[in-house]
Amino acid sequence: MPLENVRNILLVLSGKGGVGKSSITTQLALTLSLQGHSVGVLDIDLTGPSIPRFFGIEEKKVRQAPGGWIPVDVHTAQTLSPKADTANGDAATQGQKVGAISCMSLGFILANRSDAVIWRGPKKTAMVRQFLTDVLWPELDFLLIDTPPGTSDEHISLLETLLKQVASPTAPPNQLAGAVVVTTPQAISISDVKKELNFCKKTGIRVLGVVENMAGFVCPNCSECTNVFSKGGGEIMARDFEVPFLGSVPIDPAFVMLIEEGARPVYPKGTLIEGTDVSSTGVTRGGKEGLFVDKYRDCSLAPLFDGFVKRLLGDIRGHGVSNEMKRRMASSTG
Repeated sequence: MPLENVRNILLVLSGKGGVGKSSITTQLALTLSLQGHSVGVLDIDLTGPSIPRFFGIEEKKVRQAPGGWIPVDVHTAQTLSPKADTANGDAATQGQKVGAISCMSLGFILANRSDAVIWRGPKKTAMVRQFLTDVLWPELDFLLIDTPPGTSDEHISLLETLLKQVASPTAPPNQLAGAVVVTTPQAISISDVKKELNFCKKTGIRVLGVVENMAGFVCPNCSECTNVFSKGGGEIMARDFEVPFLGSVPIDPAFVMLIEEGARPVYPKGTLIEGTDVSSTGVTRGGKEGLFVDKYRDCSLAPLFDGFVKRLLGDIRGHGVSNEMKRRMASSTG
């Protein structure tokens, strides 16, 4: 049972393509790591495996071992150097300990990253099952599963295999914690993502929260954050389906530069994101030294995701305690 080492499994879902699931998955993983948790990321978007690119580990390859594959390390557990001063004088992250991150993706297995994956449904479902049964994960607090858009063969195979594994007597209690659903603000995206929420409802997957991605644009030249694609559609959808709304995430060109070039994010004085001042002081513009997770601490989106993850963890722990109390009451009355 390769997933026995995993305490909590989180799915990242969307009924729409191009909404930024891999971006959200990456930042959830980085934030969990910054909060001291060990994290694994499983990329089952077989035709568009982008997780290796996001973490800057495209050139690495998985290793074969007796019993399965060894995932690729992003970084090991360690203590980061003091964070550069910010406009609000935050020193809470100085000397902070981060958990390890490791990844598994079809992108590590392809001979060339530009190779097209032209597979029929049965081969896709077999690959998904193999990812869930043959990857030798280390001890993980969280496994994030980045999924393709829609409710297709991969999703059905994923759920069938996961439900069998989490039902094992040796699996941790409440191992399948639930799903984070990603949308963008536009009505055309919302209409497709509603199908994913219905999918979760029919299959019994608990929705931990909705994230509205691309809700705003952080200008790299001034302090403005403009809602170029409108804002609020994700929150309304979450309210209609009676699921938690985690928040809105703007497009940040500095985060794009961090992914594409490894450049440390820098912001002009007075930049406000959701009321938080993320202006940069004492940070070298375009500096590329340091770990990816270290540079992400200077990103304007890091405080947003810190709040998202704290809410998710509170929900997961609260649900686990509730279920344990129900089991004890059932056993005492039985």
